[in-house]
Amino acid sequence: MNPARYLLAPVWLAQLATGAKNFSKNPVIGSRRLNARGLHAWRVKRAHAMAARRRTKIGRKVDAEDRAAFDRDGFVEKRDFLPADAFEKLRASVFTFTGPAREMVQGDTITRRIALDPKALKAVPELAALLDRPDWRWLIRYAGSFDQEPLLYIQSIVSHAHDGDPDPQTHFHADTFHPTVKAWFFLTDVAEDEGPFCYVPGSHRLTPERLAWEREMSVKAVEGKVDRLSAKGSFRVSEDELPALGLPAPRKFAVPANTLVVGDTFGFHARGPSARPSVRVEIWAYGRRNPFLPWKGLDPLSLPGIAERRVPALWRFRDRFKRWVGQPWKDVGEKSPLER
Repeated sequence: MNPARYLLAPVWLAQLATGAKNFSKNPVIGSRRLNARGLHAWRVKRAHAMAARRRTKIGRKVDAEDRAAFDRDGFVEKRDFLPADAFEKLRASVFTFTGPAREMVQGDTITRRIALDPKALKAVPELAALLDRPDWRWLIRYAGSFDQEPLLYIQSIVSHAHDGDPDPQTHFHADTFHPTVKAWFFLTDVAEDEGPFCYVPGSHRLTPERLAWEREMSVKAVEGKVDRLSAKGSFRVSEDELPALGLPAPRKFAVPANTLVVGDTFGFHARGPSARPSVRVEIWAYGRRNPFLPWKGLDPLSLPGIAERRVPALWRFRDRFKRWVGQPWKDVGEKSPLER
């Protein structure tokens, strides 16, 4: 055996107690024998039990109707989220803002992100009214199961930006094996045939059928019987498989601007296909933390003065160490959200 494997063994074992999910990079997580005996299923079950405990504490600060909708569906949709005049001021300020942007190309689609860093927050003061709303803050925290400040961006989805393969994000998938949160506050109207967010209602729940499917997929991932992204721990699912999991047809969020959608991305979700070139702009939030932590807070990276500087710091880190950690986000200079 390669001596390096002995040296790395403690690291691989320690990753079992984290959100590590890549079956191809960790031979313990990617062990066929252990997963056939239930290793992955045990991690999934344990992570969800911990999330349920944390949500019990956070849920006291969430509106009862919103909490019930999330518990049932895995998402909450809130239209006319901001007062009309406040929304128009926010949208006008965001659309005219130009800031350092990063882009990722996936198939024929470009995802552009501009960090809500101190420069952006100063240039668009209307964002403070959004980010300080209790229903914004606590819905996101409840969905993610942590009292944690999410990473925040102005995000643009540019469909049919160039010739290329279909966007891989149009395949239904779970982001990882444990509850995580993403939120979309749409600044543009989203048509049903222009790349809407799609979600399978109730797919965030860890039912016996879903747990058995997770176990089966973990073995297939090790045996090379799944696609590349599933092998990395983001399992893909076809719509034909949903009935056997006791799940309904996906819901398409063809919604007007000024709609907030908050979802648990353990639930199956995708970006709907776009029939034509289009640009979708949103304030986008993302939160993920070690799923096995017993406490809901105690996150130093959420402190004011630190939280809003995390995204640029993460970009710089990946730029510097891209040889080892990869860097799919290309620096494209200063751009506005509506640029194609």
